[in-house]
Amino acid sequence: MSAILKLKVITVSINGAARQLPDSTGVAALIEEMGLAGKRIALERNGEIVPRSSFLTQQLADGDKLEVVVAVGGG
Repeated sequence: MSAILKLKVITVSINGAARQLPDSTGVAALIEEMGLAGKRIALERNGEIVPRSSFLTQQLADGDKLEVVVAVGGG
């Protein structure tokens, strides 16, 4: 009998849209998955700005509300 692993997921809101992610997802992994790695972004988690220096250590939790803003150049 083979064991089936059930992946635990969390649901977060990103710019108002619900998204399911593996429960071990961190901020840095999410940014990478969204194709925003290396870009100038601001990220707010549950009403508080997440410093870029803590992207690697911040884990996401079920119910987190994220706002991601990408800086664009122009003039």
